[in-house]
Amino acid sequence: MTLSTLPVAPEPTSSGTTTCADIPAWYRTSADLTRQAVARAARDDYPAWLSHVRPAADCTRPVRLAGILATVEAATGRLLAARSTADMPDGVIYKPCGNRRASVCPACSKRYQNDAYQVVRTGLIGGKGVPEQVGAHPAVFPTFTAPSFGEVHTRAVRRHTCARRKDCDCRPEPCHARRDLTVCPHGIRLACFARHDTDDRRLGTPLCLDCYDHDAQVVWNHAAGELWRRTTIAITRRIHARSRQLGIPDVPIVTTSRGKTRIRWVPPVRLSFGKAAEMQRRGVAHFHAIIRLDGFDPDQPDAVLPPPPGLDAADLVDAIDHAAATVAFTTAAHPARPGGWPIAWGEQILTKVITVAGKGEVTDGQVAAYLAKYATKATEVTGHASSRLTDTTVDLYADPDGTHTERLIDACWRLGNFRHDPTPPARLTDQPLREPPPPAGFVTSWTCPTCGTGTRYRACPTCTAVDLDAPAEPDDAPVRRNPYARLRRWAHMLGFGGHFLTKSRRYSITFALLRDQRVEFRRAQSAGPEQIEPGATSTTLVVNFLEFVGAGWRTPADAMLATTSAAMAREHQSAARDYLTTLAA
Repeated sequence: MTLSTLPVAPEPTSSGTTTCADIPAWYRTSADLTRQAVARAARDDYPAWLSHVRPAADCTRPVRLAGILATVEAATGRLLAARSTADMPDGVIYKPCGNRRASVCPACSKRYQNDAYQVVRTGLIGGKGVPEQVGAHPAVFPTFTAPSFGEVHTRAVRRHTCARRKDCDCRPEPCHARRDLTVCPHGIRLACFARHDTDDRRLGTPLCLDCYDHDAQVVWNHAAGELWRRTTIAITRRIHARSRQLGIPDVPIVTTSRGKTRIRWVPPVRLSFGKAAEMQRRGVAHFHAIIRLDGFDPDQPDAVLPPPPGLDAADLVDAIDHAAATVAFTTAAHPARPGGWPIAWGEQILTKVITVAGKGEVTDGQVAAYLAKYATKATEVTGHASSRLTDTTVDLYADPDGTHTERLIDACWRLGNFRHDPTPPARLTDQPLREPPPPAGFVTSWTCPTCGTGTRYRACPTCTAVDLDAPAEPDDAPVRRNPYARLRRWAHMLGFGGHFLTKSRRYSITFALLRDQRVEFRRAQSAGPEQIEPGATSTTLVVNFLEFVGAGWRTPADAMLATTSAAMAREHQSAARDYLTTLAA
């Protein structure tokens, strides 16, 4: 068991620990990268250093931790041994960053993608604690797309003759071939006769930037999570109605509250969901989902049971089509649009039935690989990639008269704060939004229950827009929340603030379970040849008192040596695997 204490902000290193910013003199005397690498490899402690950094050798930007590793007796808490990171190479422990984005860290994202594949596929075929009978449950693979916000350059292939869509070289249709050569109010001809290649930079960009509704698109990205929530509710209600129509008897759910017992009758059916978000070239997210039909027993609420007879995949397809066509809502009023923006799905809704026998429209392996692929991607396909934007960095990426992505970021920043409009709606002038107190008014650190932001302001800076012209209010005045404030927080994601891979609680296993199993496996390997009895509990605990002291490799030479060693290890493992496969054949 490992208990770590990591402060949020970097702090000074513990006494006796080498500071990561202090580069040794032998580094400073080697200006050339090759000379630095040779100097490091020639040192006597190079093998120990290479073994020390092996867990994070693949990582592009590992986290450096310093502190004390203590071994205590579990029963009494008595300290058995203590080791300081000051006695280790470089005086720190290197830990992989764990970033899921392939554009940031390919190695960590690959590990995350492999875990995502296991999470998704386990929910379709079982294993790792999930009953294998789920392979016989009806499951479908729907794709929900966003509506159109303006015409964009596209690449459409009517008939594919390629073997792999990834390497598709089929001849596409003309982008927007028109005979009338329509011209928009801005004088732009809304036609394109080009047959775009897959790497054409014009793909996803509007035919006319001024006609495109950038505000509506970022608001749709902002509200996509709520639209998905309402869609899952509508699908569940449709399945329940279908269950009653087939005459499947309901089951009672007994609840006790304040000494009163209530009985609620529900159909014995439950839906499990898994979802991955894909950012399209035009900068809008659409969802690929897995919907599995399960049974429900009030006496076993956490069990994964087979669905009742009579319900099949066709009922799931009907429920999804009905929900996609009917679910819609309007956002809250905004000075830029007092009536709010309508939020609904687009017309292109495609649902396929998942099979586990290796035949059919789409198999479990194809679905798992497809969702895991998009779990490691973000906005790179749009040509924009940046970290979270601030007042000092937003001007580098936002421009109301710039490119498509620059206008989307500008829309996020402009709509995220009401103070940009001189005439806010009447309901906002009655009680202006509170301004977060100045730094002198910091309070004890707390977490906002709405958005989960950790802050020391009295009002959450994410959920509360800043109105500099508003008069000061007493501390006990109610806080007015800006429903569009998260647009600024997620401007670097073009307004989309949801996670790129989510699932319902009982769909499958969790990432934490896979990580714990990986840790146990590595500890068993390093423990030695002795065998540990199954189910046996350890009598000692490893408690780590570690603090963050930096991120990234200390020098480019260290990064080159670590990644080279990791690449050689991967090649060795691949060669050994191929050799064993050849022997087995």
